[in-house]
Amino acid sequence: MTESRPAAGREPDPTCLFCRIVAGDIAAARVHEDDAVIAIRDIAPRAPTHVLFLPREHIASAAELTTADGPMLGALFGAAADFARREGLADAGYRMVTNIGQWGGQTVGHLHVHLLGGRSMSWPPG
Repeated sequence: MTESRPAAGREPDPTCLFCRIVAGDIAAARVHEDDAVIAIRDIAPRAPTHVLFLPREHIASAAELTTADGPMLGALFGAAADFARREGLADAGYRMVTNIGQWGGQTVGHLHVHLLGGRSMSWPPG
């Protein structure tokens, strides 16, 4: 397992569920790990494939991102695209979404991207 190394100014939040999963304090079904990102199966899946991609560093939501986060976002989206190809989702398509704030449906205050696939998605969501 790769050790967590938060970016300067973005220390783990001991009250954050996803920070505790990243640290290994809480078990989760991990499907990907690298120096920047981990991915876990969602415990309440909304599609046959429902995986959460989270940065190892604590960022409350996409609303806190800056241009300096480009490399981390590249790692996050790259890991998700690689996973989708490995799982056979890429050809038929899949959805990636991040929720921001209460009205956006965010329930854990740690940036994460949902990858949903294995069925047709409708629009608009929600």
